[in-house]
Amino acid sequence: MKKLLLSISLLSFMFLGPLAPSIAEDDDTMKVVYHADFADPRRMSAMITSITNMVTTYTSDLIEFDVRIVFVAHGIRFLTQDKLAKTPFAEDAKLAKVKASIMERLAGLEDVYGVKLELCDITRQGIKLKKEKLMPKVNLVRSGVVQIATLQKKGFAYLKVE
Repeated sequence: MKKLLLSISLLSFMFLGPLAPSIAEDDDTMKVVYHADFADPRRMSAMITSITNMVTTYTSDLIEFDVRIVFVAHGIRFLTQDKLAKTPFAEDAKLAKVKASIMERLAGLEDVYGVKLELCDITRQGIKLKKEKLMPKVNLVRSGVVQIATLQKKGFAYLKVE
């Protein structure tokens, strides 16, 4: 019996190699990616509330987590004070009323809980928005949808608030 277990262990190491230890280490970390590609401030507010509930629960339960928000297309509206005039993502009256609050809440998620804010650089470049006009601590990723797919491959749960 011991020989059989040893053989199975050796075979798993041969096929999984150095991946085996990292899989075990990552099992305890809750990994979630939220997809923000919408323009509606009400949806963004609901998403922030959902994330806040998640990370406060994980924190109080002493659960390790890696939560990210990937902003694509219209999601850029929530990461800059720029009104994005003459772009498909231009600020409207609805957003103008709540934009400061949303940005403050997003910054709080990043500052207090380490939630990562990631923006599709294809979106930013497409409207020629300078990096300096983004909120501090926004990470640019080459492609938002590629980032989401990559994170899912790494075991991140995909969530999108409707």
